[in-house]
Amino acid sequence: MTMLDDLTTAATWPTAYPQGYAVVDVETTGLARDDRIVSAAVYRLDAQGNVEDHWYTLVNPERDPGPVWIHGLTSDVLADAPLFPAIAEEFSARLDGRVLVAHNAMFDWQMIAREYARAERTAPVRQRLCTIALSKELALPLPNHKLESLAAHFGVVQQRAHNALDDARVLAEAFRPSLHAAAERNVRLPLLECRPLTEWASAPAQPRIGYQASYRGNSWRPSRKRPACPYPNPGRYTSDKPLKQGMRVAFSGDTSIDRELLEDRTVEAGLHVATSVSRVTSLLVTNDPDSATSKTVKAKAFGTPVVDEAAYTQLLRDVTPADE
Repeated sequence: MTMLDDLTTAATWPTAYPQGYAVVDVETTGLARDDRIVSAAVYRLDAQGNVEDHWYTLVNPERDPGPVWIHGLTSDVLADAPLFPAIAEEFSARLDGRVLVAHNAMFDWQMIAREYARAERTAPVRQRLCTIALSKELALPLPNHKLESLAAHFGVVQQRAHNALDDARVLAEAFRPSLHAAAERNVRLPLLECRPLTEWASAPAQPRIGYQASYRGNSWRPSRKRPACPYPNPGRYTSDKPLKQGMRVAFSGDTSIDRELLEDRTVEAGLHVATSVSRVTSLLVTNDPDSATSKTVKAKAFGTPVVDEAAYTQLLRDVTPADE
C-alpha cells in the first residue's frame, strides 16, 4: 500500500477539502452563447475521489447538432432524446452539494448554467474545479493541457474521445490521483465560485457565409475582424493588480479552450485582442512561454508580462472598469 492509498482513510486527509465531487463532461453544438448541450455525463465521487456512480444522457438540442465529426451525434440520433428541461432534475440530483470538476471547467459550467437558465432553473452548483488549474498547481510534467495528456500521465486509457461518458470516466480516473497528490502535499485546491448565468440566446445566430468555427481543436480558421475596443489602453498588466478594460491582450500557441471562444470572452470583458506583440501590448497569454514564436520572442524583448491560459481565465473573472 502506497502513501497515497494510506491517505484515503487516514485522519490526515485535509479537512478543508470538499466532501464530494461531480466530474462532468458535456458535448455541445458549438462554443457560443446560443449553442446547446447534446450529451452530458456525470461521475459522482466521494471526498477521496472514489467513484460512487455514473450517469449519461443524450439531449435534444432543438437545432442542428453542430460538429458531428467530433461528437458523432447526428440529428437522427438526437431526434428522440429528451429536451434539457426533462433531464434537469436528474442532472441536479447528480450535481447537488458537490464541487463540479471538469477539464476546461469554465466552459462546461457556462454551457450547463445557460441550459438551466433557458429552463428557468438554477444549477445546484456553488464551486467548480478545473483539472487544468489543478495540474498546474501540482506542476505535473505535461506536454500540453489536453485531456489526453493528463490521462496519459496517469496511465488512463481513453477509448472514445469526445464521447461525454468516456471523457468523464477518463477525467474521474485522472482526477483521483491528482486529488491524492494534492492531499499528500497539502496543496490548496483551485476552487472557483459558480455564479448562475443569465446571458443566453434561444435561437442560433445567423451563420457567417464561408465560416466554420473550430471546435476544441487547432484547425485553421479565417481571421475575424472585431470592432475596435472602446476603452483606452491603460498600460501593462501587473501581477499584483487585476486586468483593466482597454488592456491589449495577445495570444500565442495552443489553448485548451477554443481560441475564438477565448477571444470572444476577452472582448466581452472590455479588453482588446491584439494580433501581434508590440511595446504597447499589455499581456501575452501562452501555455508555452519558452517556444520561439514571434510573439513570445517579442514579449521577451519588450518585457511584456506573460501568463498561462489557466491564470488568464481566472483573471477574466474580475476585470476592472476603464478609467472615466
